[in-house]
Amino acid sequence: SLIEDNETVLALVKINRQKRLILLTPIGHAWPDRFSGESSTFTSDRVLKICPLTADNARALRRGVPNLNPVPLGLATSAGCGDRLGLATPGHVRAFNAVRRQAGAQSVAAIFMQQSIREMTRTHRAPADVMRDATWGAFEGGWRDRLGADADHLKTPADIDACAAEGFSFYTIDPGAHVESEADTAAVETIKQKVAALRWRELESTPAETIKRYADRSFDLENQRILLSEEAAWRAAAKYGNAIAHVTLMYRHLVAKNIPFELEVSVDETETPTSHAEHIFIVSELKRLGVQWISLAPRYVGRFEKGVDYIGDLKELERDLAGHAAIARAFGPYKLSLHSGSDKFSVYPLIVAATQGMVHLKTAGTSYLEALRAIARVNAPLFRELLALAIERYPIDCASYHVSADVAKVARPEMLKDADLPDSLDQFDTREALHVTFGSALAQYGDDIRGTLIAHEAEHYAALEAHFIKHLTPFAHR
Repeated sequence: SLIEDNETVLALVKINRQKRLILLTPIGHAWPDRFSGESSTFTSDRVLKICPLTADNARALRRGVPNLNPVPLGLATSAGCGDRLGLATPGHVRAFNAVRRQAGAQSVAAIFMQQSIREMTRTHRAPADVMRDATWGAFEGGWRDRLGADADHLKTPADIDACAAEGFSFYTIDPGAHVESEADTAAVETIKQKVAALRWRELESTPAETIKRYADRSFDLENQRILLSEEAAWRAAAKYGNAIAHVTLMYRHLVAKNIPFELEVSVDETETPTSHAEHIFIVSELKRLGVQWISLAPRYVGRFEKGVDYIGDLKELERDLAGHAAIARAFGPYKLSLHSGSDKFSVYPLIVAATQGMVHLKTAGTSYLEALRAIARVNAPLFRELLALAIERYPIDCASYHVSADVAKVARPEMLKDADLPDSLDQFDTREALHVTFGSALAQYGDDIRGTLIAHEAEHYAALEAHFIKHLTPFAHR
């Protein structure tokens, strides 16, 4: 990457196989003082500074190159690219740029800094690491447009504090632990007891007032009418009341920081789908409490498992998406967000059409899987070790994921020829097993994985570019 600005040159180069930032500036220029590194006289009137790719130097780069500083992206069609290894962003940038060059393509706004607190814990990373790696990756890839940074699946105010300190711009609040899934099937008397026990002080209301607001109401939205019976109102309050209180608490904590941000509300990691009536209840209550959000991730019908295509009836999903999108237009507008969005190729045209492009795609694990595909091509022995570990660890590591792979159907590494290893990642069970065991793989083979990808970065970036062009193209042609 190369940037020239007012006689200052910034470039990313390799010196002794290590990536470094170089600055070439006039003597006395302010830029070199912002970065830590080694300075030397280049000519009689110019200074050369060679800088390591540290978090502090990444912060300095973001201050000096405005488009690398994360900002809110608004209602633009957007996509987020999680990167568990901290090495994928140049490949992501290539894909975004390639799609923009397609005939008739419209732009898709990019989030290159994205990781959940859960993933940070499993990969032994911190918010500063996520920002550092994606900043340098975006610079290396030659990104010239604005970008966002998603602090994903935040559960506590402390999570917000850690990410806000590093300059994240997009905050995904996950109140899943506060959703009462039993409300779908519990007896009415049990439901009323659950409603009575909600956090009413934080909800700034009472059970009677809340039920009165929604019982026996109808909502006319475009080509459909959504009805809330009195029982449905009780069940919605029991199911989502405490989740709404938690989102409100988290939102107000963010507002108090007085920083530019946008909010996503995520209720996708629940046991049961979010009905259209429940969607209306959630957003109506959030609006009443003064919460503002840019996108919302309901739990759609069917199964959105990690790193594989949609499992379910696409016609039913199409109807479900149409209803959720109509609500988002009527009560917002805001974007619908597609979580566990990796490799949902059958879904992309449906959600783009339903939302008229007002959609956010969220991916993460697919970048790790494509890194493994690159490893399978250039380091077969390592890939065999990773596949054997996935078979061993899947029954344990799958516990915190909504996945359905049968590990007995995963091809044993000793049964595969080297030439067949890359294509093994196209098999459903193998893909899920490798996906959910990433924490175990990084704990045991992290240095080998990173070392192989760094030594073969051209193959790594090419695999990512090809895969993400497939992801982004449906969103660019809307």
